[in-house]
Amino acid sequence: MCLLVSVWFLSILPGGVHAAVPPFEALLQSSDADLLLEWGKQHQYGVRVQQSIDRAIQLYCVAARLGHTEAQFRLGEIYSRRLAGKQDEVLAASWLLKASAGNSKPAKQMLARWDLSTASFPTEPDCILREQMVARTLPAARPAVASAQPAAKPVKATKPGIVGRHPRRAEIAAMVEQLAPSYRLDPELVLAVIQVESNFNPNAVSPKQAQGLMQLIPATAKRFGVVDPYDPQQNLHGGMAYLRWLIDHFDGDLKLALAGYNAGEGAVKRHGGVPPFAETQAYVKRVAQVLGVSEDGLGAHGASLGISRGRSTGTGVKGSGKADTDWETRFFETGVSG
Repeated sequence: MCLLVSVWFLSILPGGVHAAVPPFEALLQSSDADLLLEWGKQHQYGVRVQQSIDRAIQLYCVAARLGHTEAQFRLGEIYSRRLAGKQDEVLAASWLLKASAGNSKPAKQMLARWDLSTASFPTEPDCILREQMVARTLPAARPAVASAQPAAKPVKATKPGIVGRHPRRAEIAAMVEQLAPSYRLDPELVLAVIQVESNFNPNAVSPKQAQGLMQLIPATAKRFGVVDPYDPQQNLHGGMAYLRWLIDHFDGDLKLALAGYNAGEGAVKRHGGVPPFAETQAYVKRVAQVLGVSEDGLGAHGASLGISRGRSTGTGVKGSGKADTDWETRFFETGVSG
């Protein structure tokens, strides 16, 4: 680790909060991959620094070249989701292949969408910034031969109303089944939120300008890197990242997390529980009904879904596990409504 970053580490306030943001150029010289990853996240989401996807890419790149699997995955995700301005699926797949070699389950899941047999991928991919981005696509993966594949896993539908009636519900439910485990979320919960939020309409807009499947307001979309909230996959990534963050933020309390999703985590904190807003109280009750439980039973239902507190990266990729680098719970105290 370079001298400037080392000196910064010595300047810590009581409670473990860093006194200042380390110089960006000093960070780029660091050999601490976990530190680079954490500051890459802060630059990506605009936490304590001005949001900059280019700076996030640079920091992730150094960490990725040091062998950090999550940093490799995040680069692949950025390039696959147009977060750097254009979608470069070839570059995305290159980084995801490296993450997959590090046994990243989310990277393997993302790679499964493409046919990789028609392109070649470098052993050491580039880290391209916004101005140099080019748009490249890969062909979709060929469907498996029907006789050779096991029966498709049915979407959970034991409780009436979990899957809505929108024409795209089956397609969206399949996406949720694929993506939810990456955020340590049960698909059943995500489907319930989608039904209450938008009834599976990717083009839904609320009077408060909440947009898309999981009804992201512009501030929340920006916070979680969503460029096009009407793109179902981007919206699901952003909404699930926010829901996972809320569950972690409220120590696994599903009732408070759902209240925060509707009214913002700040409102939940100010009122010491579910805010006394008719809309929010009705929202929590409706999600509980879709899940087939009572409002008071949400906590037990959350436990049955495997919802528990844990360090969330928003990617499902196992990180270093260092609690003192969890900036999301120490610094992100805004009252942004989802």
